[in-house]
Amino acid sequence: MLTVGDTVPAFNLKSVVSLEKGKEFKDITHKSHPGKWLVLFFWPKDFTFICPTEIAEFGRRNQDFADRDAQLLGVSTDSEYVHLAWRNHHPDLKALPYPMLADIKRELSQELGILDKEEGVALRATFIIDPEGIIRWVSVNALSVGRNVNEVLRVLDGLQSDELCPCNWEKGQPTLQV
Repeated sequence: MLTVGDTVPAFNLKSVVSLEKGKEFKDITHKSHPGKWLVLFFWPKDFTFICPTEIAEFGRRNQDFADRDAQLLGVSTDSEYVHLAWRNHHPDLKALPYPMLADIKRELSQELGILDKEEGVALRATFIIDPEGIIRWVSVNALSVGRNVNEVLRVLDGLQSDELCPCNWEKGQPTLQV
């Protein structure tokens, strides 16, 4: 599995960016958001139970990420057409403000090392990538446990502070002075 200090692999994936007829799809690459932090998060499958709770919460918190100059990119191994059908079907996903990327060939998931060995789908992995394309944080959960969006924001704040941040540190609290 790629980890902190590694460069995010090059990718070019179809994504769902809208429900508007004729504007649903767009290609997204590792260079689509120059100068921004990327929060790349993966879920196992569309039309499941835990996944929409995470995807919707990231959507509700999208502005918090944007305020930190970070772009959310959600990814699964389903196709862009399955993503679109799910967004049209699930009320909590209709107004998602970030792209849903389709890693149907599993190339990005494979390169990152996050494919579940039994199911062959992406694990619940989250990568925070700095504007230079360097992975700065990785978190991977079992398929049965959803992630904590507040923790992703907390870690992003810590990384962007460029300071020593103690346990349970939150933005606005003092950092460690050595």
